[in-house]
Amino acid sequence: MAKVQKNTRQSNSKNKKAKLEKIKLNAAGIDIGAEKIYIAIIDQEVKEFKTFTSGINEAISYLKSYNITSVALEATGIYWFPIYEAIEEAGIEIYVVNGAHVKNVPGKKSDVLDSEWLRELHSYGLLRSSFVPQAQIRKLRYYLRLRNDFIRDGARHVQHIQKNFDAMNIKLHNVISDIMGESGQKIICAILNGERNPGELLKLCKFEMQKNKGEDIIKSLEGNYREEYIFGIKQAYEMWKTFQQKITECDTEIEKHLQEITKDNDEPENLSHPKRIYHHKPEIQDFHYLMMKMTGNKDATKIAGINDYNLLKLVSETGLDLSCWPTEKHFTSWCGLSPTVNKSGKTNKKSRRQRKKVNEAGEIFKQIALNVGKGKHCALSGFYRRIKSRSGALVANKATARKIAVYYYNLMTKGFEFVDEGLNKYEERYNAQRMKALEKKANEMGMKLISA
Repeated sequence: MAKVQKNTRQSNSKNKKAKLEKIKLNAAGIDIGAEKIYIAIIDQEVKEFKTFTSGINEAISYLKSYNITSVALEATGIYWFPIYEAIEEAGIEIYVVNGAHVKNVPGKKSDVLDSEWLRELHSYGLLRSSFVPQAQIRKLRYYLRLRNDFIRDGARHVQHIQKNFDAMNIKLHNVISDIMGESGQKIICAILNGERNPGELLKLCKFEMQKNKGEDIIKSLEGNYREEYIFGIKQAYEMWKTFQQKITECDTEIEKHLQEITKDNDEPENLSHPKRIYHHKPEIQDFHYLMMKMTGNKDATKIAGINDYNLLKLVSETGLDLSCWPTEKHFTSWCGLSPTVNKSGKTNKKSRRQRKKVNEAGEIFKQIALNVGKGKHCALSGFYRRIKSRSGALVANKATARKIAVYYYNLMTKGFEFVDEGLNKYEERYNAQRMKALEKKANEMGMKLISA
C-alpha cells in the first residue's frame, strides 16, 4: 500500500512540472454579435468589424493577412451562419464552439474578452468543435426543418377548426379520426357553403364510413351553427390549405436537391421498395430509389420503425459520414440518448449528473421508438414493452431510441450485416430467457415442460 502511495506522489510531481504548450500558433478567436464581429489574433489587439457583408469580407482579408489557419467562434443564435460560410469558402479551418464550454471567462465579461479567451483556449488545443454537416446536407436540413414548421403551423389551424366545432357543439372530430381527410374536408367545405342538414352531409362521406359510423356522424353534426364560428372555421381552413401548399413546394425543392446531390452516385443494387404507409410523406418521385442512391445502398429502412422519410430527416441532421463519432456511445451521447448516471458518495447524498438536452436527431429517434412501441411483431417492440412495465413509458422510449440509434450508427459505418446479426442475437437471447423463466415457473408448480 505504501508503495502505491509513493508512486502516486511521484506521478503527481511529474504532472506539476508539465506545462501546456501552444499547438496552434496561427489561431484566432471570433466573437459574433448582431452588429459587430470581434477577432482576436495572437500578439495583436482585438479588431472589430461590422456584420455587413462588406465587414465580413474585410474580416476574411484580415485573417488571411496574418496567415491564420484555424479560427474558433462561439455558436450564438444564427449570427454565426454568414461568417462560418465565408470562412469555409476561404479554406480556413473553423471550430464552432458550444458556449457552455467557454463560459468561464476571467475578468469582467465583454465581447473583446470573449474573443481573446476563445483565441487563448484554441491556441492550446483545448476547444472541441461542434458537429456541422457539409453544405449540401445543411441545405437539405433547412428544407426539412422548414417543412416541419409548416406541418406544425398547419396542425395549429386544425385545432382552431376543432375548437370552433366544439363551440357550436359539433362533435365531428370525435367521430372521424382525421377531419382533414377526404370525407372531413368535403363536410367542412359543404358547411362553409351553407349546408346544415346532417343527412346530406353524411352522403359526402365514404361508403365504409357511412356504413360503420353513419348514425354517430349524423348525431355529431347536430349543433348550433353560429355565423362567427363558421367564419373562424373558414379562416382556419384557408390557412391550413395555404400551409399544405407550402409543404408541397418544400417537397419540390427537396426532390430537386436530392437529384442534384445523387446525380454522380452509383446506382443502388437489389433495390426493393418498402411497403410502408406513413403520414406527412414528401411527394417525391422515386423517393426510396433516391434515398438508397444517396446513402450508398445502405438501407436503414430495414431497421424496425425507420422509413424513407425518417431516414431523410436523420441524414439531414447527422450527414452521411458518421466516422466523426468514434463509437456508437459517442453518437448516442451526442444525440442526448445516453442513460442518466446516478451516483452516491460517502456522504450518502445522491448527486445527479446534469441531463443532456436531446437534439433534433435524438428527437427523431425518440419518435421512431414511439412508433416501434406500438408494434407487436419485432424484437424492439418487445424490448419497449418490457422496459415500460419496469420503468415507465419515458424511460422505455429513450432506451428504445438509443438502441435504434446504435443500429443506425452500425449500419451506416459497418453495413447491415452487422446490424442484422445483432438483432438475431438479441432475439435468440430473449427467447432463451423466456424459456428459462417458463421452466422455473413450471418447477415451482411441480410441472414439466414438454415441447410440441
